[in-house]
Amino acid sequence: MNTATHSGRAQRAPSYYSATLNDLSEYPQLHGTVEVDVAIIGGGFTGVATAVELAERGLKVAIIETHRIGWGASGRNGGQVTGSLSGDEAMRKQMGKHLGAEVDDFIWHLRWRGHQIIEQRVQRYGIACDLKRGHLHTAMKPSHMDELRSFKAEAERRGMGDQVQLLDRQGIAEHLQSPLYQGALKNLRNLHLHPLNLCLGEARAARSLGALIFENSEVLEIVHGPRPAVVTAHGRVEARQVMLAGDVYHKLEKPRLGGKIFPAMGGIVTTEPLGELAEQINPQDLAVYDCRFVLDYYRLTADKRLLFGGGANYSGKDSRDIEGELRPRIESTFPALKGVRIDFQWSCAMGIVVNRIPQLGKLSPNVWYCQGYSGHGVATSHIMGEIMAEALTGTLEQFDTFAACKHLRVPMGNMLGNPLLAAGMWYYGMLEKLR
Repeated sequence: MNTATHSGRAQRAPSYYSATLNDLSEYPQLHGTVEVDVAIIGGGFTGVATAVELAERGLKVAIIETHRIGWGASGRNGGQVTGSLSGDEAMRKQMGKHLGAEVDDFIWHLRWRGHQIIEQRVQRYGIACDLKRGHLHTAMKPSHMDELRSFKAEAERRGMGDQVQLLDRQGIAEHLQSPLYQGALKNLRNLHLHPLNLCLGEARAARSLGALIFENSEVLEIVHGPRPAVVTAHGRVEARQVMLAGDVYHKLEKPRLGGKIFPAMGGIVTTEPLGELAEQINPQDLAVYDCRFVLDYYRLTADKRLLFGGGANYSGKDSRDIEGELRPRIESTFPALKGVRIDFQWSCAMGIVVNRIPQLGKLSPNVWYCQGYSGHGVATSHIMGEIMAEALTGTLEQFDTFAACKHLRVPMGNMLGNPLLAAGMWYYGMLEKLR
């Protein structure tokens, strides 16, 4: 099993992504006092994307990261950029009170805005992140096909008819060498990519625009007030505004944020290079996930490995044997890969919100937070980065739409929250067997 050994990678998860970096930049630790317009806590997609947006608007920004840029879920995920919003029904119900008849258009726009931001940014800043188009949403039972037909009808009604195609069993067999699927929805707007290289490329873009980036600089305290600040062991960033973008990894502001977001641990593996076999099992090089509540997802990497993730551990604890859990799923999905060597395995902590609606809000007049993408973070984090940048520069319309949503806060935090999540997913798993 490979592990990362380069000094610039040693602090990262021993993943395929950390072993295939395009950018080995190491940013300094914060020392002394720095003054900026906006201090952003967290160097994942939310923090970095917001920093790019603000720097493009001419603001002086500092990113303060406990570990390395892209250290958490932003650099460990499945690399799929899809129009899925796990909280869309909850959004429709809550946001409908505020948006009225426009709520469906608002949600549809959200589905695809992240794609636009990522594609434009990759082109503008020349970010090499293996960006590709094409995705299959696969059906494992006839009832799943009804869901896919419904989505296709909406896509056609909204002018996306040339980008979606419904595949029957024969059609899916021409796209995947797998016995599992009844059919699929083929979507040419969805993307897949190397997420860590995207995050690092965006950080480099922010830096080129004047942003300050500090790694290995854990924030110990947020100072609230007319002139807020963030304090680390060796330094301090004073700012007009502070944004907390640490998602499920930080432990700050517990009195206000504790019990609102919970970690679910996902496991991912990457096989040895498959050579010509890659083209046999997935000839069109499409990303894939299925219609189940607890789903499997996979895609081919640039060097023709299979990157495969599945399920989720809602205890909040890492799996002890990710390969052992995922190998049977790989081999049932692709019998041709029986016995394939696994070169990398790692875990990814996803920030789960009970109602699946991203949480945007303010902790005090000049301290903001943004978190909770429930497994759909690559696209959604970029959308929220744009919304937060607009809010921080005075345009609050979309921020207010999210901030008005009600969220369940679970007492006793993760001690009670993760068992409740596990019970909830068991319930949905039972429903899955019935539909």
